[in-house]
Amino acid sequence: MGKTTEGWTADDLDRIPGLPPHTELIDGSLVFRSPQTRFHSRTMRLLDNVLLEQAPEHLDVIREMTVKLDAKNRPEPDVLVFPLEANTGPGQTWYKPEDIVLAVEVVSADSRERDREVKPRKYAAAGVPHFWRVEQDEDKGLPVVYVYELDPATKSYGLTGIFHDRLKVATPFDIEIDLSAVDRRPGR
Repeated sequence: MGKTTEGWTADDLDRIPGLPPHTELIDGSLVFRSPQTRFHSRTMRLLDNVLLEQAPEHLDVIREMTVKLDAKNRPEPDVLVFPLEANTGPGQTWYKPEDIVLAVEVVSADSRERDREVKPRKYAAAGVPHFWRVEQDEDKGLPVVYVYELDPATKSYGLTGIFHDRLKVATPFDIEIDLSAVDRRPGR
C-alpha cells in the first residue's frame, strides 16, 4: 500500500487507515467530500426510497457505495442500482462497473465539475448504461433530473430527458418520481 508517483490505487481505499467517510478516488487522487447540504441529503433519500420501491425484484438500490472503475478510479455515486447478485456480503465496499444499471450523482457546490463532467465521462467509458445528474432548481429549490443513456458505439452518454417536478421513464425500468416530494417523509 502507498502512494506511488502515479497516485493511489482503487484497492488502497480499503487499506488507508483513518480516511474520512465517503472518500473517493479520481485519477489516482483522493477526493474528500464536504458536509452534505439538506437538499443533497433529502434528494438522495427520495431517490433511494422510490427506486427501491419501484425496482424489479432482481435489482437492488444502495446509497453512497464506490464503483471500482479501474485501478485509479473509485468514485462514489450518491445512488446505485444493480442486480442482487452483485452483492457479495456485508463487508463489501465497492461494485464492479459492469454490474451497475444506474448511477446517480446529486450535484453540490464542491462536486459540480466532477459530477457534470468527470464522473459521467468515466461511467460511460466503463459501460454504465444509465446515468442521472440531479441539480437543485434555482427558483423552487426542487431537484431537476438530467437523464442520460449510454451509446455503446461511442461509449458516451446522450441526454434523453430533463425532468422538473415529476420524473417518468421506462428505462432502465418503469420509474415515476414526484420530485416535489423531496421534503416529504416517505409514505406521507
